[in-house]
Amino acid sequence: MRRPAILVALAVVALSTLPGRAQAPADTFFDSNGVRIRYVEQGRGEPVVLVHGYTVNIEANWIDTGVWQNLAADHRVIGFDLRGHGKSGKPHEPAAYGEEMVRDVTRLMDHLGLKKAHVVGYSLGAGIVAKAVTLTPDRFATATLGGHAGYRNWQPRFDESAERYAQELEADVPFRGFLVSRTPRDEPPRTEEYIRTRSKEMEAMNDVKALAAYNRAGTRGLSTTDAEMAATTVPLLGIMGSRDNPKAIQVLKGIQPAMTVVIIEGANHFGSETSTPRRPEFTAAVREFVKAHRINP
Repeated sequence: MRRPAILVALAVVALSTLPGRAQAPADTFFDSNGVRIRYVEQGRGEPVVLVHGYTVNIEANWIDTGVWQNLAADHRVIGFDLRGHGKSGKPHEPAAYGEEMVRDVTRLMDHLGLKKAHVVGYSLGAGIVAKAVTLTPDRFATATLGGHAGYRNWQPRFDESAERYAQELEADVPFRGFLVSRTPRDEPPRTEEYIRTRSKEMEAMNDVKALAAYNRAGTRGLSTTDAEMAATTVPLLGIMGSRDNPKAIQVLKGIQPAMTVVIIEGANHFGSETSTPRRPEFTAAVREFVKAHRINP
């Protein structure tokens, strides 16, 4: 059984800064209920809001993978660093996370004067998007869940597990459990040297106290129920790599039969070449779905 911890299920690992990285648009900031949130935007056309994964930022999840550049060719693409990540504010209080992370999406849309947008999430971002479509469905023309099917049917044991990850983040190898849990099933276990090296790289790119607070907030504020997902009227697209957890997306489709599902053969949750967002099928599926559900047809 896959571990229910928030850190495991919503993970995307950042690589260290890559040579030749595409330049991000100019940084802009807004206040989201007391937390300074960094966002960038580029392009013209129907708005598409991108929501990245755990431990990374706009660049690692969207620009380095090429998703941003592809969509910005003919869409107004908007991305933001989640609170606790990237250049956004990093509160150390658990109360600043949970549902507050979900509300950041529509607060940014309000700040930009957008009544409706397409929204695409990956990993933790997909969990946020899944919750958002149950809270404010009228704000989204479509919702794409990449690499995760969202949290549903909260139970106290989920937060007990998340607390263990918070404690690990305060230990000498902060991302040990994370790295072990994200090893593909068809690959050998990670070596101790690998775990320690990658953990140090991730620690250098993150505020571990902020991530511990995020974990301590637990999954309750991000969770939906089967009934809520079944009732949503927002068109849903689920994209998952075959080496990730495709069963989770298929289970959600059983709850929401109208959902479109794309499984990308050979793709994994993360990796320099194998991650789902790096595959051209990911952006092609988003493009096709957005085109089929235009805001202004």
